[in-house]
Amino acid sequence: MQYSEEQVRRAKSTDLVLFLQSQGEKLIKSGKEYRWMAHDSLTVRGNCWFRHSRGTGGGPIDFVMEFYGLTFPEAMKKLTGEEGEERRVAKDAPKQGIPAPSPDFRLPRRNRDENKILEYLTKTRGIQEDLVKVFISNGDIYEDEKHHNIVFVGKDRSGIPRYAHIRGTEEEKFRGDVAGSLKEYSFCYRGNSDQLYVFEAPIDLLSFIQLFPKGWEQRSYLSLGGTSDRALTAFLSDSPNITSVFLCLDNDKAGEEVCEKIAGKEVPCERIIRLKPVLKDWNEIICHQEEMQGRNPVADTVVLKAPEKEEIVPMIYYKDVEATSVEWLWFPYIPFGKLTIIQGNPGEGKTYFAMKLTAACTNRKYLPTMEAIEPFNVIYQTAEDGKGDTIKPRLIECEADLSRVMVIDDTEIPLTLMDDRIERAIRQNKVRLLIIDPVQAFIGADVDMNRANEVRPVFRKLGNVAEQTGCAIVLIGHLNKSCGTQSTYRGLGSIDIMAAVRSLLFIGKVKKDPTTRVLIHEKSSLAPPGETLAFKLGDEEGFRWIGGYDINADDLLNGKEGKPTETKLERGTRLMEELLKDGKEIPLKDIQEKAAVMNISSRTMRDVRNRMGERLVYGKGTGRENTVRLKSD
Repeated sequence: MQYSEEQVRRAKSTDLVLFLQSQGEKLIKSGKEYRWMAHDSLTVRGNCWFRHSRGTGGGPIDFVMEFYGLTFPEAMKKLTGEEGEERRVAKDAPKQGIPAPSPDFRLPRRNRDENKILEYLTKTRGIQEDLVKVFISNGDIYEDEKHHNIVFVGKDRSGIPRYAHIRGTEEEKFRGDVAGSLKEYSFCYRGNSDQLYVFEAPIDLLSFIQLFPKGWEQRSYLSLGGTSDRALTAFLSDSPNITSVFLCLDNDKAGEEVCEKIAGKEVPCERIIRLKPVLKDWNEIICHQEEMQGRNPVADTVVLKAPEKEEIVPMIYYKDVEATSVEWLWFPYIPFGKLTIIQGNPGEGKTYFAMKLTAACTNRKYLPTMEAIEPFNVIYQTAEDGKGDTIKPRLIECEADLSRVMVIDDTEIPLTLMDDRIERAIRQNKVRLLIIDPVQAFIGADVDMNRANEVRPVFRKLGNVAEQTGCAIVLIGHLNKSCGTQSTYRGLGSIDIMAAVRSLLFIGKVKKDPTTRVLIHEKSSLAPPGETLAFKLGDEEGFRWIGGYDINADDLLNGKEGKPTETKLERGTRLMEELLKDGKEIPLKDIQEKAAVMNISSRTMRDVRNRMGERLVYGKGTGRENTVRLKSD
């Protein structure tokens, strides 16, 4: 049975006030709305309803399905008075109208509150209450009345429930789909970016968002409801904007087999990336913060499918593609073997930051949250500043090891990005970081930066050099003078330059305090974006990191102010100092438990202890547990 789009449109436009009155229901006018006496926290206005006690609402179809306990066909008939038509079409005929859910599909009756499922999800599974309530308010999660199970609702793009998965909250964990559920419409969250993150179960989906919360509302998330890829196929066919799929399935044999199966199909997206959890699944990481000991939640990042590097093939079959892991110079800002661009207006700190990055790589002068790495050789190729009067003094000021910093001698033949000397210099000198400052100076006299067909082969070749050598290539770029456009489009030259890089960092001044600069992770193709960081430059104290900052690149370019925030490292340090004041000696596990409540990971707390160094004294408690205290003055 199916309904035409016109029938669905008329059902959705039903005036709920008139509908309830026709059913003999008692309504009381309250301002511009009407309160339904059968549910005193529920009001209706026109074709919309809202349940204030739960923060949920919607339109006529889901209203009738939920409060009258009807199936989709029954709800359509009650609202329009019309029967749907039997679906008698050939298999290859084009789809017309909107097919109804199975006649057997009926959402379990909703409980009057969500206390039971909130307790289970927050206390047993460790998921933050605010995050759970977002999904409850959207009508995607609720507690059923009869058994107090969790109901995860899957909806189509029109917002009509098509699927429901039940998860028990008692010791015997019942799991199963509601009869008549369509697996193609599994539990999901639809954002507006081009990235989709895929999981086996809804609780892992929620756990991943908690682990990587920055900008999560912009991305899309999908639970397969198991290991079938039917939901992924349906989601992608309905979401042509998705170009990158991140497979976040369990770290076990079944999860690996599903990832291999998906990667071997003709999936309509540009890239598929496997993000493997360091434990069995993402919720296990949430539940075992203490055992994590600061480890990266992502055990491995494997590119299973990537855009073709050649405009004209021979074809490459994925059975012949060797899976590769992404190695990080500075997670998640700068990957090895890829292109990264740092852009901003002239004089705003891009070059000075590049100097600090050079010092981090050559002399262990690490950036915030940067993991320890063995020093390695760096090429710093510049065309704007003098080597002797500007570059070397700044490198010395930043404490770089000058015996590991070099430059390609292009005195006789100017260097360009297409020059084979770049790859040879990287290989011959075992270079792991190449900085090109500014990129516009090395594009080549015969290349028009504003023509995509001329820019594309230049950056394709440079990207190949990075991938084949494992060298991180960082490009410094200036902005154009356009006003009112998005920051991504403000880089000089074709937008293809922005598309070619895997990570895009933006550096700019804060309008009210020009000595304050912010580093914003504008684009991240291989991991969730990093937090925004701020540093001081231009006053008598010199360069120094000052913490986090709440602002995006577009607002910064438009002169908006934003505000300072604490980084997780700073929050962890403050927590440690507060807990250990007055000579207190506390078990490390107790400190980590308090940090977890503040969403500070074990990895960050490990960095806090490393940075506090000799200020801390470690010992053993009465139960032989590891303890820590502040060193006495």
